[in-house]
Amino acid sequence: MDIRLNFDEKFCVGGMFLRESNIRDITLAPNGQRKIEWVKQFMPVLSSLKQEFSVQKPFAGKKLVLCLHLEAKTAYLAITLQAGGAKVAVCASNPLSTQDDVVAALVENGISAYAWHGATDEEYKMHINQALDFKPDLIIDDGGDLVSTLHTTRRELLGQVQGGAEETTTGILRLKAMSQEGKLCFPMIAVNDARSKYLFDNRYGTGQSVWDAILRTTNLVVAGKTVCIIGYGWCGKGVALRAKALGAKVIICEIDPVKANEAWMDGHDVKKLKDAAPYADYFITVTGNKNVIREEHMLLMKNGAILANAGHFDVEICKPDLAKISVSQKTVKPNIEEFILPDGRHIYLLAEGRLVNLAAGDGHPAEVMDMSFALQALALEYLVHNKDLKNGVHNVPAEIDNKVALMKLHALGLDIDSLTEEQVQYLAAWQE
Repeated sequence: MDIRLNFDEKFCVGGMFLRESNIRDITLAPNGQRKIEWVKQFMPVLSSLKQEFSVQKPFAGKKLVLCLHLEAKTAYLAITLQAGGAKVAVCASNPLSTQDDVVAALVENGISAYAWHGATDEEYKMHINQALDFKPDLIIDDGGDLVSTLHTTRRELLGQVQGGAEETTTGILRLKAMSQEGKLCFPMIAVNDARSKYLFDNRYGTGQSVWDAILRTTNLVVAGKTVCIIGYGWCGKGVALRAKALGAKVIICEIDPVKANEAWMDGHDVKKLKDAAPYADYFITVTGNKNVIREEHMLLMKNGAILANAGHFDVEICKPDLAKISVSQKTVKPNIEEFILPDGRHIYLLAEGRLVNLAAGDGHPAEVMDMSFALQALALEYLVHNKDLKNGVHNVPAEIDNKVALMKLHALGLDIDSLTEEQVQYLAAWQE
């Protein structure tokens, strides 16, 4: 069934008129609601904030637009912000990670949604613009497309936006480039750079969800095989850790000499990509850069090599190069494209080279995203209470970072020590 609700009309469900939306199928909402109820059980920090927000209403009178991966955990963040008094609209940060049943459930919860799975590039841009027609006061972005649109084709809205928060490394790189050029027209909180985000979401979340997606997509063994991971930041570290646990031999490719030394001391082999290319069974990009795996590397790969991307955009594996060197290209299984080279070798690309853990899976575990999305919610609350922040990229305040970490510990039934006054004075003194 294909019901697309125009952004300028309302849809009635159970006698209640829903906010303007543009989605695929409202009848999928019950299944989406079940998904939200499932993850809610494993997101106690966000649930606690939802209770606080329901009483304090920090977002009363505010309009929020979220450009994120639209699956159940994101939906619960949107519902939490709505409980704080906000009017909320959502659009997708990746067309293949959108789950239509979850989007339908959001619409039934009174949240405006503009997205469907498999949107074309034109539809993807249309959805972002329809969400921006909401005229947001605050935003949450994932990868920078929302901010970029605001600063290019929708500049008339810049005066309305008080600020926002960015979820991922790629988006923060784009924001910092804008800020350095003096082009960023409102303050953005770099949520990705908070310890309670990158140490858990990037490392454990990416590590688990990437392999979850690869395993469910390919149904192939990892033990005994060689995995080449390009990029050894926190995400790359997590992917490598899980690959090693699955019994793989791990090769790390890096451009940063410090990270390369880290990889070596963590027990991994370190090579240039052209030297690793003939040996690896799996190649996973985690860099945030473009054209990382190119023709020169593809031509060296063994028969049956599998390529996957765990970076935000589908530019890390050069798909035009892969098509160029192939004599045949076809989909052999959902989320698996087969490319046959002139000499008969097969190379397989997962999820169109898009973010594999969301395009071919359900993304990070709920317990991990509990912390990340709690940071997002508190970052927006911080912006509401600090209207004098200068335009540019700002770190998450330490008190918010620590608050989320402590809330998580308490939710786990754990407690930690604190410094005595004597210890505080000792650490602050230089004479003793």
